[in-house]
Amino acid sequence: MIDTTFEQLESTFEQGGAEAMFAALAEHLRSERRLHELFDLRLTQARHRAGLPLVAAKSIDDLADPLRSRMEQAYLEACREVGGLLLEKGQLREAWMYLRPVGDKAAMRAALERLSADEQQGLYETMIELAVYEGIAPAFGFQLVLKQYGLCNAISMFDAEMQNRSRAEKQEIAGLLVRFIHGELLESLKRDIERQQGQPPHETTIAELVADRDWLFAADNYHVDTSHLNSVVRFALLVDDPEVLRLAIDLTEYGRRLSPQFQFAGEAPFGDPFPTSAMFFRGLLGEQTEEALAWFKAQAEERPVTEAGSGPAEVYIGLLARLGRYDEAIRALAQLLPPESRGGHFAPNLLELAQLGGRYDALREVCRERGDLIGFVVGLLEGASDAAGKPAG
Repeated sequence: MIDTTFEQLESTFEQGGAEAMFAALAEHLRSERRLHELFDLRLTQARHRAGLPLVAAKSIDDLADPLRSRMEQAYLEACREVGGLLLEKGQLREAWMYLRPVGDKAAMRAALERLSADEQQGLYETMIELAVYEGIAPAFGFQLVLKQYGLCNAISMFDAEMQNRSRAEKQEIAGLLVRFIHGELLESLKRDIERQQGQPPHETTIAELVADRDWLFAADNYHVDTSHLNSVVRFALLVDDPEVLRLAIDLTEYGRRLSPQFQFAGEAPFGDPFPTSAMFFRGLLGEQTEEALAWFKAQAEERPVTEAGSGPAEVYIGLLARLGRYDEAIRALAQLLPPESRGGHFAPNLLELAQLGGRYDALREVCRERGDLIGFVVGLLEGASDAAGKPAG
């Protein structure tokens, strides 16, 4: 800062007081793009307004209310101001450092999506880190991964990053991957058929393309990475969107015709993944639902938790829940899963099932059978609240 600026600040302070000086310095720092210093200035300004020592002797957490609340609000306002200015400058990672405490994912998401293709060059790693790992815009981030690094990396990222995300986020990304690999496989099949038959096929689905063309699979031939296919069909088991489920069924029609060496066994009850997954998808779509339920129920009963883990039981319970058959799901959970089960990849837990179906009477009945006093009390409170139409107090 040149000497005249110091002189101007001193003159402003003498003529207009501290607030005028703060305003002048803030404007100077903004014009010079010295935004980290602007943040420090805003905190100093807040301490001055609150009558606190300008050299902080205590952290905000050590202050007593209402002063602590005032300082926390000032801190968040400074974060929002500086984070927004850094976004305008395109400094994405630094901007998020300030916007994370505010929780302003919407501003970050909008900034990521505004970047042109040219601006994205050289920023892919940062954009993917923010979009996926920071949870700002997972679908956008996965689209970048597919564009820049391909399906293999997107699948690895899904397995590593999406397991603890919300069901809605997982469904969105799974749907994105299903659409991507379905489009790749469809085009690959059409090219191969045109090459071998001399004209493009008229069929529009994978199932139609492969139905009477066993020669497509001769000599262990395949048209898409088979490990990718297996993984994406597994992800599709999370999806409820009918359009995506039909694409997933289309993928299984291809997968079940592959050489056995490419049909990798899944976890129970999806040991034979393509036909079993297709049965699950059709059950969700209301096609052969009773047959699917009967098959998955038999798998759960024949493979108890002590022998096969909770997977078969959870798949059956989860299918019942996703079909809206909550009474049956609660009874199946009580029968098939031990009391300590908390739900998992496929199945809601007992309380979630009661909430989904409004069946707190069934919750209390199961808790009574299991000797679960806490769960019984929760059932009483939630049931009374539900009947009154207001939160339990």
